[in-house]
Amino acid sequence: MDIPALSRTDFTFPGQTGVYHGKVRDVYTIGEDTLVAVATDRISAFDKVLPKPIPYKGQVLNQLAAHFLQETAEVAPNWLQAVPDPNASAGIKAVPVMVEVVVRGTLVGHAWREYQGGARTLSGAPMPDGLKEYDAFPEPLITPTTKAEQGHDEDISEKEILAQGLVAATDWQQIKDYALKLFARGQEMARARGLVLADTKYEFGILPDGHIIVIDEVHTPDSSRYFYADGYDAYVGGGSNEKPKHLSKEFVREWLMERGFDGHGEPPTLDDDFIQKISERYIELYEQMTGQPFQKPTETDPLARIKANVLHYVQGIAA
Repeated sequence: MDIPALSRTDFTFPGQTGVYHGKVRDVYTIGEDTLVAVATDRISAFDKVLPKPIPYKGQVLNQLAAHFLQETAEVAPNWLQAVPDPNASAGIKAVPVMVEVVVRGTLVGHAWREYQGGARTLSGAPMPDGLKEYDAFPEPLITPTTKAEQGHDEDISEKEILAQGLVAATDWQQIKDYALKLFARGQEMARARGLVLADTKYEFGILPDGHIIVIDEVHTPDSSRYFYADGYDAYVGGGSNEKPKHLSKEFVREWLMERGFDGHGEPPTLDDDFIQKISERYIELYEQMTGQPFQKPTETDPLARIKANVLHYVQGIAA
C-alpha cells in the first residue's frame, strides 16, 4: 500500500526550543543539546527544493544515514544517538562548521564540468591533465564549499577557509583527517556491495568541549554519488562504451539540465512517471547498500506515526 509523500512537518514537542526547516529535513531542537531530524520526502537539486516530494525518499535517507553513521562511528565520532522512527533520527546538538567538506574520488559531476571548461584546480586542489570523465584521481581530493544559508554553495580553498577564520587551523586538520578516513571506509563498504563511491560531502560540528563530530547524513544518495562497480570498471577499463549507471541524485540533475534548469529561476515540475523512477532508484540504492529489503510502512498517516514515535522518545529522555 502506498502512503502519501511527506512534504513537511510542523510538530511541537515537550521541551522544544526551536525548529528549522531545511531543504530536506525538519530539525527540532529539544532543550539545549538534543536534535531530532525528521527526513521528509522533499528533494532538492542545485540548492533548490523541487516542487513535488518523492514517496519513501525520506525513510530511505534516514535509514541509510543511520546505517552509515553506525557503521563509521569508530572512524569518526558523530551526532547520532537514536532512531525513534523510520523517518527520524535523534542526537547531539553541535555548532556547525560553516564549510561543507566534499571528497572526490573520481572525475564526475561538478568536477568534470569544471574540468571540461579548462580548470585544473577545484577549491585549490589540483586536478591532473589527461583525465577523462569517470577516471579516478590518483588520490581523493578534498574540495570544500561554503555552507550557504540560502542560495548556492560556492567552492572555497583551504587557504581561503583559514584566512577567513571559518575554521581554526588545528580543527581543519582534524576535519580533513576524519573526511579522508570516512571516505576510505565508505569506498570499502560500497565495493563490498558491488558499488563505487565516487564522491560525497560531509558536515561537521563542534561540541562545547571543543571536540569535532560528524553531523547530518553520511554516504546517502543525497550527499554522495554511486555507480555499479561492474559497469564502472568496464567503462573506465575500456571494455564497454556504456556509461556507468548512477545510483545518486545526479540523474535528477541531468533531467533538470536537459530541460534548461541549472539552479537559476524556477525548476520544472517533475512528472509522475519520473517521480516514481526517482522513488524506485532510492529504494534500489537502499537495498543494494544494506543487503536488506526496504520495508514500506503500512500506516496510512505517516505524520501521526512520526509524531507519536518522536514524542515517546522525547518523553523518555526527559524522564
